[in-house]
Amino acid sequence: MPIKILMPALSPTMTEGNVAKWLKNEGDKVLPGEVIAEIETDKATMEVEAIDEGIIGKIIIQSGTENVPVNSVIAILLEEGEDKALLDSFDVSIPNKPQSITASEPRQPEPLNASIHDSQSNKKEDMGAIDRVFASPLARNIAKLNNINLANIQGTGPHGRIVKADILSYSTLGRTGTMRRNPEEYRLVPNNNMRKVIAKRLLESKQTIPHFYLSIECNVDKLLEARQDINKLYEDDKLKRISVNDLVILAVAKALKEVPEANAAWDDTAIRYYNNVDVSVAVAIDGGLITPVIKNADQKDIVKLSAEMKELAKKARDNKLLPEEFQGGGFSISNLGMYGIKSFSAIINPPQSCILAIGVSSKRPIIIEDQVKIANIMDVTLSSDHRVVDGTVGAKFLTSFKKYIETPILMLLNS
Repeated sequence: MPIKILMPALSPTMTEGNVAKWLKNEGDKVLPGEVIAEIETDKATMEVEAIDEGIIGKIIIQSGTENVPVNSVIAILLEEGEDKALLDSFDVSIPNKPQSITASEPRQPEPLNASIHDSQSNKKEDMGAIDRVFASPLARNIAKLNNINLANIQGTGPHGRIVKADILSYSTLGRTGTMRRNPEEYRLVPNNNMRKVIAKRLLESKQTIPHFYLSIECNVDKLLEARQDINKLYEDDKLKRISVNDLVILAVAKALKEVPEANAAWDDTAIRYYNNVDVSVAVAIDGGLITPVIKNADQKDIVKLSAEMKELAKKARDNKLLPEEFQGGGFSISNLGMYGIKSFSAIINPPQSCILAIGVSSKRPIIIEDQVKIANIMDVTLSSDHRVVDGTVGAKFLTSFKKYIETPILMLLNS
């Protein structure tokens, strides 16, 4: 009995498509897996494969026809030896329940078996040792030729059906590993209050504050040597050992003391210049980010500052910070150097006007007295509110910060 070839559904939401081109003519013999036509949707052009062996008896929908409803009969396939006269009385309409197989049409495929590699597999598929594997005929033929076990492949077609691309990808990756796709496309994690506040503040900052950015490179060779010398004094007391971040905080504090115009905040009626140097330091915690404040940072020696920073960071991660320990501050620091980030631009923490982004230090060639030498260089980027801190003030701050970083004895002597 003649077999209907239907317009396939290439996606769950597809309702119609265009018959872009027939690759077979009436009277041509086709084999399972052969590409017989191209179907065009609003997103892509897909190849249509024959499901059954036979002869193209009649093409119902011609090449170039647009807006053909899904499950419409687009062609009729005759079995070998069937008389073409059968087509004159053959019903090309679609039954009310097209996915059921009726007794009068024992070989009629399911509508989605219409011949597209994205459709569901038919009853002729060889299951072998697998209970049920959904794969297009072309995919099965390629797998068979390459001795690939379909059970090892996760299909990406509708309902998990294995298509040609899945076989080719698996073959490219090699048979030592199996390509698997998680059926759960994503997971939802409810936003906690901290994340909501962060989102609100950062969105407000980026939308309402006119950010501008200044970057500079700092030679940290002497800074690393100073840190090493200090830590040698406290080899038996790990709590007193200092980090590069501790020295960065102190350098920022000293630079703010020299350039107080950067220690400020915008108000619609006046600019607020802070009289104390309180530095906020970004600390990553579960579910968000918080900025504990080192108060009077410019007046503390490096060991005391380091101990306070360790305590604040621990309390932040344990969710035990008091409000006065993370509220306020006139300037922020965000350090991603420990994660290998070379450079980045941070978003200002309102109502502050500046935030300094610290990148990783790495060995790079530099020119010293017309000679190429290797030095540890750290990239820093200052994000500023242009309503408060203009380019000159920002440049002065970075120049002062660079001075203390590259000559650390200056900030250590003045502590």
